[in-house]
Amino acid sequence: MKLSLYIAKRYLFAKKSRNAINVISAISVAGVTVGTLALITILSVFNGLEDMVKGIFSTSDPEIRITPVKGKVFTPDSLTLQRLSAVSGVEVWAETLEENALLRYEEQQYIATVKGVSLNYRDVTDLDTAMWDGDFILTAENGRPYAVAGLGVANFLGMRLNFISPLAIYIPDRKARLTLNPENEFTRKYIFISGIFAVEQEFDSKYIFLPIDFARELLDYPTEVSSIEVRIRAGSDLKKTQKDIEEVMGEGFLVQNRYEQQEMFFKVMKAERLAIYVILTFILIIASFNIIGSLTMLIIEKERDIKILKSLGADNSLIKRIFIYEGWMISFIGTCLGLAIGFLICAAQQHFGIVKLAGESLLIDAYPVRMHLIDFFLVAVTVMAIGYGAAWYPVHYLSQKYLKENKK
Repeated sequence: MKLSLYIAKRYLFAKKSRNAINVISAISVAGVTVGTLALITILSVFNGLEDMVKGIFSTSDPEIRITPVKGKVFTPDSLTLQRLSAVSGVEVWAETLEENALLRYEEQQYIATVKGVSLNYRDVTDLDTAMWDGDFILTAENGRPYAVAGLGVANFLGMRLNFISPLAIYIPDRKARLTLNPENEFTRKYIFISGIFAVEQEFDSKYIFLPIDFARELLDYPTEVSSIEVRIRAGSDLKKTQKDIEEVMGEGFLVQNRYEQQEMFFKVMKAERLAIYVILTFILIIASFNIIGSLTMLIIEKERDIKILKSLGADNSLIKRIFIYEGWMISFIGTCLGLAIGFLICAAQQHFGIVKLAGESLLIDAYPVRMHLIDFFLVAVTVMAIGYGAAWYPVHYLSQKYLKENKK
């Protein structure tokens, strides 16, 4: 063990003549521990929330969505669809057609988005795994069409699977002329509900899914679609597949992956994560002032030891390293304790869900937590860097003062 490190260890754990120095050193370790604990815990919670959100979007959003750059709908030609199917990373695709509509069930009314989808839509997304009641069935064996509604839509309308009262869907007729009777300006069709899904509140309160042929009759779009949604093959490179699809579709289409479909949401989450990291880092910097105070008092107390070490031939750099190591050891102990306690707390939350979410949730009842090794490394580097800065300041100025005095 190096002499400077050995002496620093003795200074840290030995009893000082002034008990205040021991107290301040203990407070310094506690401050670093709590700051480290908070930082690693918050980052792990954000990881859990991000994974949860990705899981929600993987249920409701396709891996790749193709939409027109201009306009609401487009007519895909057969050659383009053949070329799309031939892309190596494409496993399956489905056509969709959506529009806002007025829904009426018995005496209740609600405005939602009706989304007509191909019958193979359940192969494109995992929406059929999020059924709250019934099944994701769009067409019966006899060819009868059915709708699948979100739980929010069903709750607003007071709708359940009774197969007695049908759901009425009203769409403004694009070709109708103004008349004295407003009902003549709407296309109206009836359909029964086969299932109710529950993904997340905003999505559940917005969508109701229909067979695309039913939606085309309702919207009077014989061949048009709003988008083409794609599922890629397992193990395929998402970016390469997306680029290949862009080449097939041309410049008139927007090809987006899940991140790009919810780009604003993910950007906000990353900004919040960065903001929390910066705020907690500033708190750690404030907590490191205790290290500055502890080292300052220690240097003043050890003035006699500095003179003895100088008389024994110790140079200035060795004496500085002693107190630098002292500050680093305080940071190191606090970092190790904080990471260890943070790991135990996060592990307990993962397995037992100790901290519950306020209110009721259809997805989870406790805060999600996901620990990443890179976060532990990042926190350790951050805390040790702050600890070095906190140790360097008093050592550079105060020890230099005493070393100069001793030199004279």
